[in-house]
Amino acid sequence: MLILAFKPGHDGGVAVLRDGALLHSLESEKDSDRRYSSLTPDTILAISQSLGDLPDVVALGGWQEQGRVRPHATGAGYDGTDPGTLTEIDFFGRRVTYYTSSHERSHIMMALGMAPSEPADGQGLQTVLVWEGDTGAFYQVDAEYRVTRRIPVMTEPGARYAFLFALADPAFTGGGLLPRLGDAGKLMALAAYASPDQAEKKTVRTVEQILALDTVHPAPKDRFADSPLFNAGVTADQVTAAAALLSERIFTRFADAAQRHLPTRTPLRISGGCGLNCEWNSRWAELGHFSSVSVPPCTNDSGSAIGTAIDAQLALTGRPHIRWDVYSGLDFVHDATPDPTTWRRRPLRHDHLAEALGQGRIVAWVQGRWEIGPRALGNRSLLAEPFRAATRERLNTIKQRESYRPIAPVCRREDTGRAFHETFADPYMLYFRRVRDQRLRAVTHVDGSARAQTVTAQANPPLHALLTAFADRHDLGVLCNTSLNFNGFGFINRMTDLIHYCDSRGINDMVVGEVWYERTPGHRG
Repeated sequence: MLILAFKPGHDGGVAVLRDGALLHSLESEKDSDRRYSSLTPDTILAISQSLGDLPDVVALGGWQEQGRVRPHATGAGYDGTDPGTLTEIDFFGRRVTYYTSSHERSHIMMALGMAPSEPADGQGLQTVLVWEGDTGAFYQVDAEYRVTRRIPVMTEPGARYAFLFALADPAFTGGGLLPRLGDAGKLMALAAYASPDQAEKKTVRTVEQILALDTVHPAPKDRFADSPLFNAGVTADQVTAAAALLSERIFTRFADAAQRHLPTRTPLRISGGCGLNCEWNSRWAELGHFSSVSVPPCTNDSGSAIGTAIDAQLALTGRPHIRWDVYSGLDFVHDATPDPTTWRRRPLRHDHLAEALGQGRIVAWVQGRWEIGPRALGNRSLLAEPFRAATRERLNTIKQRESYRPIAPVCRREDTGRAFHETFADPYMLYFRRVRDQRLRAVTHVDGSARAQTVTAQANPPLHALLTAFADRHDLGVLCNTSLNFNGFGFINRMTDLIHYCDSRGINDMVVGEVWYERTPGHRG
């Protein structure tokens, strides 16, 4: 059975399942399109060339745009936990099954279907947490994957979090604007610069007012004109204290609700954009209330098309679980050949590249198919040595990012105990851990934490081989790893964009598969 699913709205994309296996998940922002892009013709054409056959099932996720004039929603709409509807439609001349269910349900099903297939609870009970820009609720799910209970905790948790950044940012003018989708990640970085107890009384009052708002859609910035945070600048001391306090208050409210209303020892499945907050994920794992915690790498809306496909599969087969690989994007497009007078082509030798990295060179690294979700996991990455704080500054300059943003490390699984205090596996870079090796200055955040990806030889052989070669020279298989993209756009996925990126950013080394392109001396950036 071939299922083709579409996700409308921001972070638009398509996903394809064949007989319970994920073939592709394509987000429209990838291939250097704008971040959070809606579904594009290019994405639909790309998936059509990858399918080979017309689908048996077409599934549409629900959506409802904020402020839309039309009264009807897309598909099954935004909210709701009930299963969707099955009908038939004509699809390019073929009669196919059509399924649509809500956006809320796409998150629930993504969390269930991408989680380990055997629930820890003996009765088959599971708990799903969906916390994102709009929804903030727990769901109890029985052995038949029916949602038996919805426990609302907070509306718009992600949007409230992002609103604090907008409140402090003079560049956010208000005037009916929605909180910006990228601001929550920036606030997560700023929250590490302070602790909640550093918040002064007026700052505490502002945080309480944000939590008490009926809605932040649109952002009510003008109502906070008397707050000390209003246009104070996002790095101001009381802004970072407010970020730490708001982080604490949001997590505590959800944790309290879990401990009051949910049974112990069920597995927790997390979905929604707040699932990208590594501090919160770490705290869920440490809480002790749940038997286990799982978070998919595409926990935000980038995985909603997968969730809708999973939901359609459940409706037709009774089984939500899928086989999937994080590298389910598209192969790199060789639409140009680097100019040989500018770029010397040489075969990749991991030992030679490791030596170049140790000398301070920054490498654009491309392997296989792009990774699903918003984080670079070693197939579309900028790699650099991790020992000098100046390396973090160089990478943020190349990325055109704010100086307070941390750079993540990628680490061989076997080196985690020497590099960090915690040794758990984290192949998708979703949890914080504390840095042990004091040499890792480029990847250590201000609070001593790091958001590390752990890599095995089985999961990513090329990257693991490079980390091993680097360890042979530096006694530690750790590198800086940040996404290969233009600022405000998705991963680079074609040679023309890669060449332009390296030329404009002064990058002298790019590796594509087994080929290393090294800029010739007369053209060094």
